Amino acid sequence: MRLLIVTHYFPEHGGGIEQIALQLAERLASRGTCIRWLASAETTPTHAPGAEGLRAWNGLERHFGIPYPVFGLEGLQRLQAAVNGCDVVHLHDSLYLGTALAAHLASRAARPVLVTQHVGLVPYRNRIVRGMMALGNRYVASRVLAKASSVVFYSTTTQAYFENLAVPLGSARFIPNGVAHDRFVVLDASERRSAREELGWPTDRLVLLFVGRFVEKKGLHLLAKLAASMPDVLWVFAGWGPLDPAGWALPNIVNMGKQRQESLARLYAAADLLVVPSVGEGFPLVIQEAMACGTPVATSTEVARAHPGAEPFLWHSEPTLHAFGALLRSIIGDRDALLARRGHVSSFARRAWSWDRCIDEYERLLLELAVPSRDSHARHSA
Repeated sequence: MRLLIVTHYFPEHGGGIEQIALQLAERLASRGTCIRWLASAETTPTHAPGAEGLRAWNGLERHFGIPYPVFGLEGLQRLQAAVNGCDVVHLHDSLYLGTALAAHLASRAARPVLVTQHVGLVPYRNRIVRGMMALGNRYVASRVLAKASSVVFYSTTTQAYFENLAVPLGSARFIPNGVAHDRFVVLDASERRSAREELGWPTDRLVLLFVGRFVEKKGLHLLAKLAASMPDVLWVFAGWGPLDPAGWALPNIVNMGKQRQESLARLYAAADLLVVPSVGEGFPLVIQEAMACGTPVATSTEVARAHPGAEPFLWHSEPTLHAFGALLRSIIGDRDALLARRGHVSSFARRAWSWDRCIDEYERLLLELAVPSRDSHARHSA
């Protein structure tokens, strides 16, 4: 089967969508699927299966922190050729220009389209940006989803958002992302102490960890105020973006920068708590990875309710300064309960999340979609 994957960026960009796309692409390729992957990039990554970088204008991200590349004519032509040469088109999110164009070209070429929808509505504080995204979801993303051959959600809140827009999602299904349990592992007490010493973190002080892009929807404005109000806690940030914590000039902040997956596993396991007050992004993969390492998570109620069964294993509240601050103070005020929770979250992660099960479901779905496409190709050839 020839699978065309279209994303807005490649994993080097550092976003969760691209990381999930990479896991799916690598694991499908290992099972024999022929992958061709198109995304915005100045240079083509060497480690992503079938990767081909397309030149694009990225001014919206540079100036406003909004990741929305705009492909040029050359990119459109290459996208058309790739659609014509595949059996199934797999799009990651439906609002980006590249994925919307790919959906249109696939419809014209009679190619089946699978959409993995990651994001619903991001409640940006800027009303103009928030309004533009709402309009885009209603008039662009909704049309892509309605015409897709099948839609996959890994967040029930994202699915509910589009259902509330009256988007027909009869072919939708819920497939949770997996976790690489061979990489994200639990460390015992002595191993955690050694890891913290190697990282230069104190062994007698609570460490709260944030992993992700430094952008508004991740709650960076909120974390800046909370870090300032909790000077006894060490706050470690791993990521990159316009809202750089290094600029907060706080003595209890450590900015590790963008990390490779191998390094992230050690950060998760060494930390006491992952803090993710996100909104508008479904169920972040970093939560699953941290829990697999035995690290409890404090997140927004929206995120906690996005994954069936996960909510009881997550500390959560509304992502406001008062509510989330009270939640964190309650958690760090009972260190015994924080430590005891590690075993519970790692056991749940191992039971609930498997990349093998996830890929099994994707593979069955893609084969179902590809059969009519192959039959159609054969008829045209005859």
